[in-house]
Amino acid sequence: MTATLPMTKYHQIYVVLREQLLEGQFSAGFPGELALMQQFGVARVTVRRALELLAAEGLISREPGRGTRVLPVGGSRAPLTGLLENLVSMSLKTSVTVLEVGMVIASENVANALQLKAGDSVQKAVRVRQTQDGPISHITTYVPAEIGRRFGRDELTTTPILVLMEASGVKVGRAHQTISARLADVLVAKHLEVAVGSALLAVRRLVYDDQDRPVQWLHGLYRPDRYEYEMQLSRVGDIDAKVWVSEDLSVQF
Repeated sequence: MTATLPMTKYHQIYVVLREQLLEGQFSAGFPGELALMQQFGVARVTVRRALELLAAEGLISREPGRGTRVLPVGGSRAPLTGLLENLVSMSLKTSVTVLEVGMVIASENVANALQLKAGDSVQKAVRVRQTQDGPISHITTYVPAEIGRRFGRDELTTTPILVLMEASGVKVGRAHQTISARLADVLVAKHLEVAVGSALLAVRRLVYDDQDRPVQWLHGLYRPDRYEYEMQLSRVGDIDAKVWVSEDLSVQF
């Protein structure tokens, strides 16, 4: 039996806004309730419950007649830039079918990626995410057993796994991601409703906590006609050694 986690829509909105606040995205002012209702497609009571959580955490101040004010954030945190709020925003617009979830013995590759010992258990979850137009992605995730035992099929159906992990006490720090290409095999082609051999975007993402310990390894296959990853590039360095650095912006589907 898995624990029930508070992953209602207002809690998901709270996670999105919290990440954006910690990254300083509201320096020009915090949006009003009406704007947030329109952004997330929810009722005022849902927005207010999310704002109450942010106020209780000391991230915002809500005063009658004066609106919402962003409060200074003490300390520092290594943010998972753009990723967590993008995934939560995606979850509000899409649905998930959980194909498989359970504890398995980590393969050599999985154990090496998660810095586990040979024979250690991990939670393996396989999901397909879709919009009204059809499936977008086929995702396989591996997390250490002590984390994976805190949620199961029901939670994974309604809530992004990174949000479940944070709600379980994991403080997400950074991630290393690679994007390449792969051809759809028979199984994936069936789930993504494409022809066998179709080109797919292949994502490998290793997520670390704030102590720099790997806590999730993700293998994702995405339909390129329904999924787009956007980033902004900036040049840094002197004239002899300028390099491009990226800033994640959004995912489009």
